[in-house]
Amino acid sequence: MHLDLLAITTAFGLIFLAELPDKTMFASLAMGTRMRPLYVWFGTSSAFIVHVAIAVGAGGLLGLLPDWIVKLVSASLFALGAFLLLRGSGGDDDEEAEVKTVTGFWPVYSTAFMAVFISEWGDLTQITTANLAASNGAWSTAIGSAAALMSVSALALLAGKFIAKRVPLKTVQRVGGLCMLGLAVWTAVEIFTG
Repeated sequence: MHLDLLAITTAFGLIFLAELPDKTMFASLAMGTRMRPLYVWFGTSSAFIVHVAIAVGAGGLLGLLPDWIVKLVSASLFALGAFLLLRGSGGDDDEEAEVKTVTGFWPVYSTAFMAVFISEWGDLTQITTANLAASNGAWSTAIGSAAALMSVSALALLAGKFIAKRVPLKTVQRVGGLCMLGLAVWTAVEIFTG
């Protein structure tokens, strides 16, 4: 196993920049306001590691899944997330009521894992990782790509925690739900325009 620092840095930089404006970052941010951020990070990071392994080891597997099916499932998951967040935000009359937060490790982990695992199929970062692995080496690319994806997820979760401390939770949930709804619509539109 040969590690190339330049290849690691290149993969990290490219993937980090490509993932920053990605829908997965916004989904992580939204999940982090409703669920334990560390558990969400473990789930998203695990999914990213699996995707990096698939991209590096067998980039050709992406061609086996029809793009429209991946996007349809992803849009459905975003719509479900929007529904749960908007339903949980309730009305203004129960402002004093305690808002339930999903806290158990396995429910949070599996939700975060599945949301990222399904929505990242055929994503720009996965394709870029496969291309980089072909030219810059598998291990170096895997390390740089995984570190970048996990860093973006951590940033989104930290931003979510920061926002949640300064803005009422119901407002954050409403905005998060609307963002998730927007991502569902965006992903659904990609089915017909992509």
